[in-house]
Amino acid sequence: MNEAVRPLALTYLQTHRVMTLATYGEDGVWAAAVFYVNDDFTLYFLSAGHTRHAQNMLAQPRVAATIQEDYADWPAIQGVQLEGDVRILEGEERATAVTLYRRKYPFLSQTNPQIEAALTQANWYQLTPTRLYFIDNSKGLGHRDEINLSTEH
Repeated sequence: MNEAVRPLALTYLQTHRVMTLATYGEDGVWAAAVFYVNDDFTLYFLSAGHTRHAQNMLAQPRVAATIQEDYADWPAIQGVQLEGDVRILEGEERATAVTLYRRKYPFLSQTNPQIEAALTQANWYQLTPTRLYFIDNSKGLGHRDEINLSTEH
């Protein structure tokens, strides 16, 4: 892997907001778009526990996800593809995720009882990728680089 790709992928994650999450459960496969925040390559998001994707993650915490824009031209496509494991956060870990999330989404600082209720009542999740690719079609159609996720770079 080209180490120069790692900071490009991190910048991409930091400057985008929506992740499409693919889950699997009793009723089969499912995809859902969620807002996320990242700390390095670890992703945090929230969701109501009754949703199909939340129920799927409870039963099967192994997921896949993509982050990309709605591109109109194939050579312009960039994005992230990943697979990893999800877990529900509690206590201090949950509080840290909420803090990171509030920093990324300034609209959350507005006083809105509905939003505050959602932030309080929703489950908070951590997605730890086990494999992650940065897609960059400007280097060739279908070009992707795998990012080394080990703690030693």
